[in-house]
Amino acid sequence: MTTAALQVTDLACRRGGRRVFDGLSFSVKGGELLALTGANGSGKTTLLRALASLGRADAGTIVWQGADIAWLGHLDGLKGDLTVRENIDVAERLRGVTPDRQRIEAALASFDLAALASRPVRTLSAGQRRRTALARVAASQANAWLLDEPFNALDMASQKSLRAVLAQHLAAGGLAIAATHVSLDMPGARSLELGA
Repeated sequence: MTTAALQVTDLACRRGGRRVFDGLSFSVKGGELLALTGANGSGKTTLLRALASLGRADAGTIVWQGADIAWLGHLDGLKGDLTVRENIDVAERLRGVTPDRQRIEAALASFDLAALASRPVRTLSAGQRRRTALARVAASQANAWLLDEPFNALDMASQKSLRAVLAQHLAAGGLAIAATHVSLDMPGARSLELGA
């Protein structure tokens, strides 16, 4: 995995005609985890969308170096008629990458999805769907993960699995930025509070 780095300088974004943040500057390098915290409406999702080029910043710069980005939004982004495994496979193909079967099987195992891999996603619980979306990110060959409320609908065991997968990703030189209301409780994680 190549190392990714991010530099954000004097970023300003609006949502609904209202400026949610202004003059925001920070950097993240490979091996780092940045938690975006703050009250609802403080701009966490807006910032993640700007970083993923899914939203437009009003001012400032976002510079990615060597980054291949995997995105996890509020919605799981899964196709209900496809199986768990097919959803992960198709996501890689849409990214223009040949799916790595070993990575997919490891991601399924990491999120306790191996027994559900052949089930259509529409038959899964909310927590199982969220784990599938997280396995899709983990199976990707992306070195930069942007995660919007990744702990939504996860039970305690699944939260522990997510922390373990994040730790492996960071140890391999990847970076992650997560908007969250849940404590990441991970060594080396730092936070950026929006709206403070």
